[in-house]
Amino acid sequence: MSNDAAAHIRAPVDLVSGTIRGWIDGFYIQLPNIIAGLIFLLLAWILGKLLALAVRRIAIRRRRPDLGQLLGSLTFGGAMIAALMVAAAIIFPSVHPGDILAALGIGSVAVGFAFKDILQNLFAGVLILLRRPFLRGDQIVVQGYEGTVEHIESRATVMRTYDGRRVIIPNADIYTSPVIVNTAWPNRRDEYDVGIGFGDHPMEAAQAFLEVLRTIEGVVPEPAPEVLPWALEDSAVVLKLRWWTDSTRTDVVHVRSRVVLGVYEAAKAHGIDLPFPTQVLL
Repeated sequence: MSNDAAAHIRAPVDLVSGTIRGWIDGFYIQLPNIIAGLIFLLLAWILGKLLALAVRRIAIRRRRPDLGQLLGSLTFGGAMIAALMVAAAIIFPSVHPGDILAALGIGSVAVGFAFKDILQNLFAGVLILLRRPFLRGDQIVVQGYEGTVEHIESRATVMRTYDGRRVIIPNADIYTSPVIVNTAWPNRRDEYDVGIGFGDHPMEAAQAFLEVLRTIEGVVPEPAPEVLPWALEDSAVVLKLRWWTDSTRTDVVHVRSRVVLGVYEAAKAHGIDLPFPTQVLL
């Protein structure tokens, strides 16, 4: 092989080997900066975890664990983003934090469009946790679902229905929808309509049923229960029974059961007619 051919082959090899040697030399030159940046990231990770833990503990002491969980996660995430920017400036001295911020500002627009629903649910979750329209353990009704609030997370609120199913509702839907909080107050009112015959005296029947309400376990004395003549139907005079009980679903259901049974027994004891719908066929 001629010298010209050998030189022609050796030139690209020398170029590649020179480039690799340059990379290796550059790596060794940058090695102290890389080590310093990694150490800084490790310290920032530890500091971020400690800050997040402190935020959660403060929130727990103030009885707001869900808010503490969310703010702790945001605190750690913000600390790590800032640490990555500083570490990038340490490892690559030619990179300035201002350039990174400018790139993030441009990219945040695209990220905002891509994660619009996620960010919307996040902001709604923050507002729910700050304003506290309901708390963990409250029993609520929202968008046709009724149950007990288990968690209020950054993206959604988790409910457990009374029949043992889990419902996950996005926070944005909850924040923009009417929400009934059944346990917002210690007591709530319940009611039940009873029809009596036209041959019975409405006020005497009302007094008999009222005496039953006053003796039923779970019916609170204040506000006092009441029985009101309410309507004249085709085959009955309707009496509306109203009483107050503990606001939890279990107590409401059990007290109503005792009320129905007590009214039935009182009607039999006092000879009160409980008519049923009738039809006349010609």
